[in-house]
Amino acid sequence: MVQEFVIAIVAGASAGALYLSAAAKVVKQYERGVVLRLGRLRDDVRGPGFTMVIPGIDRLHKVNMQIVTMPVPAQDGITRDNVTVRVDAVIYFKVVDAASAVIQVEDYRFAVSQMAQTSLRSIIGKSDLDDLLSNREKLNQGLELMIDSPAVGWGVQIDRVEIKDVSLPETMKRSMARQAEADRERRARVINADAEFQASKKLAEAAKEMSAQPAALQLRLLQTVVAVAAEKNSTLVLPFPVELLRFLERAQYPAQQPVQQTAPQPQRPAQPQRPAPPQRPAGQAQPERAVQARPERPAEAQPRPRTQKPQPEPRSGTPVPTPAALAATAPARSPRSKPLARH
Repeated sequence: MVQEFVIAIVAGASAGALYLSAAAKVVKQYERGVVLRLGRLRDDVRGPGFTMVIPGIDRLHKVNMQIVTMPVPAQDGITRDNVTVRVDAVIYFKVVDAASAVIQVEDYRFAVSQMAQTSLRSIIGKSDLDDLLSNREKLNQGLELMIDSPAVGWGVQIDRVEIKDVSLPETMKRSMARQAEADRERRARVINADAEFQASKKLAEAAKEMSAQPAALQLRLLQTVVAVAAEKNSTLVLPFPVELLRFLERAQYPAQQPVQQTAPQPQRPAQPQRPAPPQRPAGQAQPERAVQARPERPAEAQPRPRTQKPQPEPRSGTPVPTPAALAATAPARSPRSKPLARH
């Protein structure tokens, strides 16, 4: 009898230990327990600490309430300005309603991951490349709103979304490098032009001062010679300004008496005067001039005989004159006068 009682006590204690081990649950500080009794949700969410459930009837689901850091896989997309990019991001979220995270969605982690990838692709297609590179804060806010809208019904709160890296093709990187180089060259040219403009103003003022004191130009020339000679070159280039010549000209001709330079007129050579012919006394006869015989022309120099032009045909009823008649009617030609030799 005693043995049976002892066996019953031991069996009861064993059963109680088994029941206690099955019913006793410990919920950690960062967790919350959701109890389903016979498939129905219990209204009370178990807090951290020791709790009891009915084995075989109640089922306890522990939900982590910590902030979860989830990397979003890199997504390939085409921006609004038709540039292919590869963007990856990271998302920070936490569960604020444990019951909704268990009841409303099968696996809230997987759901948030898929929603983040879809939203990232959508935000890539709506943005330009410059926004992805320089205006990421605005994109992060837009991406956070796109993910947080459906996640509110799952009992999940999106704390922050960050775009980590934007990968560009090599051709686009070279194009952007050339653009940046051209922009820097443009700014360098603008700065150089501004410096030239300021230097020209200063040089104009210096030239005005030197024009008032011409000796300053000579001193500046000597300073230039000293600066060139300091380089220890074998060839010395000595500039000779035109203003120095003008200064020497003004020193030679004072400004009060300007000298008018006129071009010299070419002098004509004097023509020799012809001697007057001697006057003959009255009553004296003029001396006769000797007649110089003209040499005969050689045979080759004789004039060629003139060819007779064809005579026009006479009209009917008109007599044709003969050559002899023409010679008789021609006037007598005077003999050619021969030049007289001067004494």
